[in-house]
Amino acid sequence: MRQAGRCLPRYRELRRRFGFLELARTPELAAEVTCLPVELLGVDAAVIFADITLPLIGMGVEFEIEEGAGPVVTDPLRSEGQVARLAVVEAEAATPYLFESIRLSRERLGRSAALVGFAAAPFTLACYLVEGRATRDYPRVRAMIHSEPRLWHRLMGTLTEVLGRHLEAQVGAGAQVVQLFDSWVGVLDRASFLADVAPHLTALVARLHSRAPVIYFSTGSSHLLDLAAATGPDGLGVDWRLPLDRAWDLVGRDHFIQGNLDPALLLCPWEELARGAREVLARAGGAPGHVFNLGHGVLPETDSAELRRLVDLVHEASARSATAPP
Repeated sequence: MRQAGRCLPRYRELRRRFGFLELARTPELAAEVTCLPVELLGVDAAVIFADITLPLIGMGVEFEIEEGAGPVVTDPLRSEGQVARLAVVEAEAATPYLFESIRLSRERLGRSAALVGFAAAPFTLACYLVEGRATRDYPRVRAMIHSEPRLWHRLMGTLTEVLGRHLEAQVGAGAQVVQLFDSWVGVLDRASFLADVAPHLTALVARLHSRAPVIYFSTGSSHLLDLAAATGPDGLGVDWRLPLDRAWDLVGRDHFIQGNLDPALLLCPWEELARGAREVLARAGGAPGHVFNLGHGVLPETDSAELRRLVDLVHEASARSATAPP
């Protein structure tokens, strides 16, 4: 998870000196933060240090990142005119620093780890634009879906185009995998996801397929996993709410799967954390296509030494599995 760095002392030092977006807009610092988890924890991939709101800059949307609240949009989108005014520009022109960060990160990582690019999925970015900020269950978004479907689909179509350009440029700069974060899609029922989200998600994933593997990650969305898998991503990230083997059966074994350790276990004594990790590994059963990960971001109060022990445990288990007789 991108948040792996936020429990590390060096990241905390940088955050005392720089604002979040200031870090993301300074390629040398963003590349340093990106690579910290690989260098200090020994993980197998780095997620570029950026923010899901960066595409909004080229769209002409004013926003800020509030500590403890996340993205806050100054003028939430509620009308046809506002949606019509959203700009669609080349990603490299909108956020050139992001792609320089990716290039610097690839150079620094070399062959030691893969580099993962990311963006919000169209629905989650739409949630911030329509609601204005994170809420519990996004009532204005759901109301727009039901009462103004034409406006909703125009917004989602624009976001799909912007995010397609944004992620294509990330791959062009050196990202080897891209991940779509759909943090809030779990507020939808199956019918709404199928009619009002899936067509746009399918179009975005299809656009990226020839360029890099695509991971779709959502939380609180076990009731949507099979529908999400049907939109075409190569792999799916799953949270901790459903056992890994059951989630894998839902998405289909033709997809790889990522997850699904509860991040709260990292606040427990080592014995509990190790037990939970071994349970996830046991449910994966040594089958190809499991990317061990947390079911959501690293909690800031996590002890980085415990994260390192967890990485070592997983590597050791993986090595044993690889050498075990069939």
